[in-house]
Amino acid sequence: QCQLNGLWRNDQGSLMEISVLRDNGDFQGQYLTRVTLSGGCAQISPLKGAQQLLGEEGWPTFAFTVRWDKFSKAARTTVFLGQCYVDTNREETLHALWLLREAADSPAEDWKATR
Repeated sequence: QCQLNGLWRNDQGSLMEISVLRDNGDFQGQYLTRVTLSGGCAQISPLKGAQQLLGEEGWPTFAFTVRWDKFSKAARTTVFLGQCYVDTNREETLHALWLLREAADSPAEDWKATR
């Protein structure tokens, strides 16, 4: 069974800590992006999410958002969506995709606001 709570490091060196995992699958924690780690001005950003509980078989899917208000003056939010896996050595791994949304100045600029 894959457990989301704990400290995770991604391929880019960013850190995520899930400190509260409720029985219903809701969780919260904090995210420390490598950008702030390398800049000497580390800023922790809050995250909130939920995992889909699958029971004894299968691995849970999850989604969470990170609000970057402490890290950036621009309005930015990132959403992560993925699944937790356990390999044959019983090591847990998260596989996720992300989308970063910046505030657009107008509806005409909306097309370039999501990366």
